[in-house]
Amino acid sequence: MSSIASTLTSILSTENVVLSWENLTPTQQHNIQQGIDSKSHPSCIVYPHSQGELAALIAGANQNKWRVLVQGSGSKINWGGLAKNIDIVVSTERINQLIEHAVGDLTVTVEAGMKFAHLQDILAKSGQTLALDPAAPESATIGGIVATADTGSLRQRYGGVRDQLLGITFIRADGQIAKAGGRVVKNVAGYDLMKLFTGAYGTLGIISQVTFRVYPIPESSGTVILTGKPEAISQAVRTLQSSELTPTQADLLSTKLVSSLDLGTGIGLIARFRSVSESVQEQSKRLLIIGEKLGLHGVIYAENQEADLWQRLPEQIYFPVTESTITCKIGVLPTAAVEILNQIEVGLIHISSGLGLVRLEKSEQILPLRNLCQANSGFLSILSAPVEVKLKSDVWGYTGNSLEVMRGIKKQFDGNCILNPGRFVGGI
Repeated sequence: MSSIASTLTSILSTENVVLSWENLTPTQQHNIQQGIDSKSHPSCIVYPHSQGELAALIAGANQNKWRVLVQGSGSKINWGGLAKNIDIVVSTERINQLIEHAVGDLTVTVEAGMKFAHLQDILAKSGQTLALDPAAPESATIGGIVATADTGSLRQRYGGVRDQLLGITFIRADGQIAKAGGRVVKNVAGYDLMKLFTGAYGTLGIISQVTFRVYPIPESSGTVILTGKPEAISQAVRTLQSSELTPTQADLLSTKLVSSLDLGTGIGLIARFRSVSESVQEQSKRLLIIGEKLGLHGVIYAENQEADLWQRLPEQIYFPVTESTITCKIGVLPTAAVEILNQIEVGLIHISSGLGLVRLEKSEQILPLRNLCQANSGFLSILSAPVEVKLKSDVWGYTGNSLEVMRGIKKQFDGNCILNPGRFVGGI
């Protein structure tokens, strides 16, 4: 066992929480290597069982200036930039307890290592749900979802991760435990650390506990698919947005994505309505009529067929077809979404925010698509890609003027730069 691993074993009281790199399975080693540069060789992976153990671990790492790669289950360890010169990998997946579910207040507080699917099972027993739809919902942890701001089509109705986050507890780089926000929906906020930590990829501190607002599970659900020519789909979107219809999810789908899901031909508009049964039926019918008037093919999905569709849809983006598959997050002006999607093979864009996901098969496709997004007041950032692609590419493609501000914040929170170095914008 390395000297670092031996030191960590002496810091932590729980047995079997420090595994040296040599004792990891080839699969574990391979997964970690997808998120680090080729020069890194972590000495061990550590599994603390409590916030206290995690705090002691980080205090020791900071004192010794060991660089730490933080993960939950590792489902998003290959997102963002490659971490640099990592000494130890820390997993929060064993810090996974339910702290409080205030059913009447519609809030829940859990530790960061709890799996998203497990939390949804807990909430479902009380007829409630967390209104997020992250990648890999079976394996994604709550902390990882917040750290990467990972949600999808549900932002149409509920907003993003930061809109539903009420409070966090996190471990500072010096090992101190800090809190922000609270456990109630109406909370007097000062410096909004919840929003700062959401999407920071663990570079400012390690999230150990979170409080979310939750929602009642809707009584009924139905999904309308319209497919056809881009001009007609554009008009359908404008009509939908100016109408009284209130979809919970609404996305534009690329031609190849439509065909791979056997939904029809051409560009697609997928809209999901979730409410009382009568409202779902009426809204679905009205959207179908809008499509018919525009010459679009329309169909309604319900029950098991609908659930299966919404499960398969993100899988088409996130699950790699080959080892060279690249997954990107994009953002564009919503008014330009159809035009841009018409130039993408596999992708989707949320109609309200202009945010979307794209699957590419060649690294040469990245720059032209990024330029197209930026020409429409948008961006393209690489989520997952082969390590060699990330080594040669600008993962974030950031062109704003706040980089020095972000570096200043990083220095204030993590002066020794030990937390996930290299994963965020500008190599932060």
